[in-house]
Amino acid sequence: MTRKKVKLAFIENDTARKTTYKKRTKGLLKKVEELSTLCGIDACAIVYGPYDPQPEIWPSPSGVEKVLLKFKTAPEFDQSRWMVDQESFLKQRIGKAEKQLKRQWADNKETETTMLMFQCLNAGNVEQNDMSMDVLNDLSCMIDHNLRKIGRRIESGDSENPIESQVMAAQSQVQLPMAPPPPLLPPPPPPPTVPDNDVIEMMSRLGWL
Repeated sequence: MTRKKVKLAFIENDTARKTTYKKRTKGLLKKVEELSTLCGIDACAIVYGPYDPQPEIWPSPSGVEKVLLKFKTAPEFDQSRWMVDQESFLKQRIGKAEKQLKRQWADNKETETTMLMFQCLNAGNVEQNDMSMDVLNDLSCMIDHNLRKIGRRIESGDSENPIESQVMAAQSQVQLPMAPPPPLLPPPPPPPTVPDNDVIEMMSRLGWL
């Protein structure tokens, strides 16, 4: 069963907010402990809340002082390299989303241009006269790119035609009807038997010859 998505907003009910605070604080400290144990790193947590006079600390006050001292003695570049605020975090997320959008837009444009190229090849010419100059330039670049690939394959000695290979593979999957076997010929007649001399002489005497 999937967990119900929680709306990230301030909880108006005091009792519900306090219960959520206790539960989330306990879970946060547990996660910090797991992170330190599994990854072997120095970590600490300090949580200030309105319901307790003292902050929640993990692992202990001395452990927190040790981690903070190690952080302060590190070079300034290492201290601020991974440090972000809310504004910086949102800028990073927006920049990442913009890169993904540009990459997807480029992939979609390449796919559309490839489909248009094959349509023109099947038709033998460019039938759509309402194409803009940008679309025609993209189509020309796509054709030049494929021609260069074909030229490199020819220069490398790869004489196999990919289009011809695809056609032959498709044809090999089509089961053509087999020709019927040729009809059986009747056996040749036996050779005529030649009678011997005695039989011929007797037949001549009887007038049969």
